[in-house]
Amino acid sequence: MSAERLDSRVSAIRTVALVGPAAAGKTLLLDALLAHAGVIPQAGSIERGSTVSDHDPLEKRLGHSLQSSLAHFTHGGIRVHAIDTPGAPDFVGQALPALEAADTAIVVINAQNGIELMAQRLLTAAGERGLARLIVVNKIDAPDVDLPGLLAQIREVFGRECLPLNLPADGSQRVADCFFAASAGLDIQADFSSVADAHRALVEQVVEVDAAFVDRYLTDGDVDPRELHAPLEQALREGHLIPVCFCSAKTGAGIGELLSAIETLMPNPAEGNPPPFLEGKGTEPQPYPARPDPAAHVLAHVFKIVADPYLGKMGVMRVHQGRVAKGGQLFVGHARKPIRVGHLFMLQGARHVDIEEALPGDLCAIAKVEDLAFDAVLHDAQEDEHIHLKPLDFPTPVHGLAISPARRGDEQKLWEVLSRLVDEDPCLRIEQAGETHQTLVYGLGELHLRLLLERLRELYKGEVVTEPPRIAYRETISAPAEGHYRHKKQSGGAGQFGEVYLRVEPLARGAGFEFVDAVKGGTIPGQFMPAVEKGVRSALASGVIAGYPLVDLRVVVYDGKHHSVDSKEIAFVTAGRRALIEAVREAKPLVLEPIVQVEITAPEHSIGDITGDLASRRGQVNGTRAAVPGSLIVQGLAPLAELASYQSRLNAITAGEGRYTLVLSHYEAVPPNTQAALVGAYRAGDEGD
Repeated sequence: MSAERLDSRVSAIRTVALVGPAAAGKTLLLDALLAHAGVIPQAGSIERGSTVSDHDPLEKRLGHSLQSSLAHFTHGGIRVHAIDTPGAPDFVGQALPALEAADTAIVVINAQNGIELMAQRLLTAAGERGLARLIVVNKIDAPDVDLPGLLAQIREVFGRECLPLNLPADGSQRVADCFFAASAGLDIQADFSSVADAHRALVEQVVEVDAAFVDRYLTDGDVDPRELHAPLEQALREGHLIPVCFCSAKTGAGIGELLSAIETLMPNPAEGNPPPFLEGKGTEPQPYPARPDPAAHVLAHVFKIVADPYLGKMGVMRVHQGRVAKGGQLFVGHARKPIRVGHLFMLQGARHVDIEEALPGDLCAIAKVEDLAFDAVLHDAQEDEHIHLKPLDFPTPVHGLAISPARRGDEQKLWEVLSRLVDEDPCLRIEQAGETHQTLVYGLGELHLRLLLERLRELYKGEVVTEPPRIAYRETISAPAEGHYRHKKQSGGAGQFGEVYLRVEPLARGAGFEFVDAVKGGTIPGQFMPAVEKGVRSALASGVIAGYPLVDLRVVVYDGKHHSVDSKEIAFVTAGRRALIEAVREAKPLVLEPIVQVEITAPEHSIGDITGDLASRRGQVNGTRAAVPGSLIVQGLAPLAELASYQSRLNAITAGEGRYTLVLSHYEAVPPNTQAALVGAYRAGDEGD
């Protein structure tokens, strides 16, 4: 949409997500922005639990963010929506959806800790999503920080397109603008580097995307930055420029300049890349160009679900197209029955601010709608029911915990409460283990599951029993094989009959599952083939040799028999299941284990002990790199099963100074002795079929 035609109310909206590692200071940074904009009298304190975004009692008690939180303010005629996100890797399921709702990702880096894995991960994710990106180096007032070295490291790790928009000055008590002020011919000094050189690099980077400005720059030697808005937005959109700002949320240094950069340089809803909406069913949906036009059909995306004890299920959404009005009607995805927008509000931390309408770019919430779900698209025209956003690539939850109520008869109540908590977090998964009748919850790490238990105890109001974390093993096959089963049951009157011949073939690791109907001549009538697939899938879910889900195989059903009277769906479900079990047992089955990328930050003198310990856990070290002075980062791969309670071991090696992060890398076969132990411990629950 051209700038001339863009609604002036929409052009005055900025939506940003504050992302980055834990302890980077994102929560205090948001408070500092709110205070500078006059929304709150002064920035809050983590220690006192008085910040706007860390409003949950558990967050206040633990002293760090556990879920994403929203705030907004108006300053200089611009309405800014900001999403504060947790930085611990276990809570990336809260951080990644924030990228769905923002036009700009502000990646916050702690000047003391340097570049951490979460900063790299989220900057990359924001780039893949096509967002404008801004790096903010916080805590520049901290003692013994090497800011010139950190800026050089940022450019080395993230790319030469990372250029300082401002530089620390007067011993980090303030910052010097390198874009606008430097062009006025003022003699501006910074603590390091040259403001003039930084200005020149910025202008050259921006004009490169527009040939007309390149010619002017080569002729005149400079271009007024106020004329560079369009090429600047293009450079941000294309990832050709990633500005770097310096600040201290604690002292306020650079906060005004950061706010000015958000208002004047970061894109409005029409200036960034359009959200990756898709239209249509099947494997090849077509891109759908959402327009930030209040007069168009409504398209809004639910990027956060909150189970509010008073308001019921609350959906937090970004409006991408159209106008959502209080009292209006919306459809949720494919639903045929509309919902009424009875309550419409913006979130200011824990506060709900009632509004009458929300425009493209606005973040708002509706409550008391049980049909809402994470990733749902809301629309006001039924012909838009097949529009959806390209799904995010979330990490796979691999830490498992078995949970049961201490009091018998409470199983359903516990399941309902767990389901509400899982609704809020796309990186939690819940399942019922059929063979043991246990409730299993999978998360991204020990901290993730510990928080789940804390919240469960608050909502459930009862005692729960837990068993040690389970590893999310998988089963697969390593050779083709065939299976056959005839299900025949006669007990007076009509019986049951179904016969299935199938073949299993291994697929590449990570390929998933394929089901192929190769039956010819109607030996298995078409109406029974879904029943065969259902039986096959039930065997896949429960496993064959060790009780873990089967993955990475193709199942080809090529023959069978039916009976005109006795054949029923249940007969083919059973036949499909048992034929698959028979085939897998002959297909050289393997148990797979999750292999994780591990990144360990520790003092230099501990690195030898850490690498030796990692090797003893079947791990491999891929390399080391510098962190803050005196520390190194060890990168490697290790089986997740070998890293149970690893923090305790790391504390012993580093005297409590080490920390680590895990990210699932891939699955590979367990050693033979481990497979023998897992198979031996498994008691097949489906032998009585």
